[in-house]
Amino acid sequence: MSQRKKQGFVEGAAILTASTILIKIMGALFKLPLANIIGDERMADFGTAYNIYSLLLILSTAGLPVALSRMVAAADALDHRQQVKRTFHMARAAFFTFGLISTLVMLLFNRQLAAFMDNPEAALSIAVLAPAVVCVCLTSSYRGYTQGLGDMVPTSVSQIIETACKLLFGLSAAAILVRTGRGMMGAAGGIFGVTVGTVLALVYIVFYTLRLDRRLSAPRGDPDVPESRGETLKKLISIGIPITIGSCILNIVAIADNKMILNLLHSAAGFSKEMAKVYYGVYFNSQTLYNLPSAFAVPLVTSAIPAITAYAAKKQHKDAAQIMGAALKLMNLLAFPMAVGMGCLSYSLMHGLYPMSHESGASILAIMSIAAYFVCLTMLTNAILQAYGHEWLPMISMLAGGICKVLVNYLLLRDPRIGILGAAVGNIACYLVISIFNLIMIRKKVEACPPLLPLFLRPLLASLIMGGCAWCADRLVRAALVRINLFQHSRLGDLVPAVAAVIAGVVIYLLMVILLKAIKREELELVPKGEKIAKLLRL
Repeated sequence: MSQRKKQGFVEGAAILTASTILIKIMGALFKLPLANIIGDERMADFGTAYNIYSLLLILSTAGLPVALSRMVAAADALDHRQQVKRTFHMARAAFFTFGLISTLVMLLFNRQLAAFMDNPEAALSIAVLAPAVVCVCLTSSYRGYTQGLGDMVPTSVSQIIETACKLLFGLSAAAILVRTGRGMMGAAGGIFGVTVGTVLALVYIVFYTLRLDRRLSAPRGDPDVPESRGETLKKLISIGIPITIGSCILNIVAIADNKMILNLLHSAAGFSKEMAKVYYGVYFNSQTLYNLPSAFAVPLVTSAIPAITAYAAKKQHKDAAQIMGAALKLMNLLAFPMAVGMGCLSYSLMHGLYPMSHESGASILAIMSIAAYFVCLTMLTNAILQAYGHEWLPMISMLAGGICKVLVNYLLLRDPRIGILGAAVGNIACYLVISIFNLIMIRKKVEACPPLLPLFLRPLLASLIMGGCAWCADRLVRAALVRINLFQHSRLGDLVPAVAAVIAGVVIYLLMVILLKAIKREELELVPKGEKIAKLLRL
């Protein structure tokens, strides 16, 4: 397949990052108004349905896209075109089967699933979301195939289509239901947009892949002989199962989180059932910001796996280790400042974005911001171990982290003085344990592994200085607004200081990255136009 120009690791990550920024903006434009339209209690219904959807989706697709991407990348690196096609065809059939089963489970047992989650009102939302599972499963097979070939464009565009439809159709449906006196169905209206988006994303990526296949179908003089269908499927499953189990552990923990919060806050901490749902709705709202740093880790994960696998298949261990080190450095440069800034500005962000929500949101986000960094580190270290063929190690680490999460939840949620904050502390415990275990395993298992500590220290120091400056900027702008009596008793009184602090934080962070030399010239040159940027920054 040498006739095809492939995207480099950082170029692919840059394409995915650009789409992620757009997706997150559209996602915020969906989720923030939705929370204010339907309220905390109905957001609990939305969160319940989404947690079940996520678990079934993980069961169907968590391991296979990674396995497919790895196998396609390895076969493509060795120029085994027929093996690439066979791998994709077998994976697509498996994806469809698993997705159809999951869709039927959500459709036929929506009431039972909602009752199990102690939230019967979520039954309709679960049913409306059901068709999305089979669509996403099929879309994931096409994404894994094109990612393995080093093409990140279809993944980016299909995700944008999903989010745009969610914004357009979901918000419209939720608003219409609330205005017509059917507010109890508001969450289902929001979820309707998710389902529409998955259908249209699937249509797009199918047609894109058909055009891609025609470009790859030129005859060759020495065609390879692919492995048998049974052998190919066996390899897909052997790689995919441990990844799926590991991902399922955390999604099962998320389901347990949902159930434990609602149950323990009511039965053990003494809050009313309605108040327990309000607390869970606030907790779910905080996850919009909490998940933001990890969204920017996904492009690195998605692009790093096939890049590392391709070099490993050709026994080029130094090149593979260089990609790994670059991915960790870039992840730290993105995740540290986002997590630190989120914690420092938690009050302004939560009160500005969710003015009608419960006041505990700021404290929840401040704690969750610590966990947000370790979620990013977990994602990338899991991917590195998987790319090197150590699929079972992340499964072990995630099991240990999941157990920690459940134990911390059980101990802290029962105390009414701590309440919902216990769930946020549990997230820190969970992902900290996973990250430490994974880093130890990477140091032991990866050939030509670079020193890891330098990849963390300078980005962290730059982020801490930035966080302190951003916090001061937020306080100063807030005090100035009070002095001139501007935007008082308005959400702008929180949003204006937050925006000013973010702008100041970005400027300070870029200066600190340059002054502390947190990124080297050779690392920056991996980025598109990186050589010109390095000259501009005099690196």
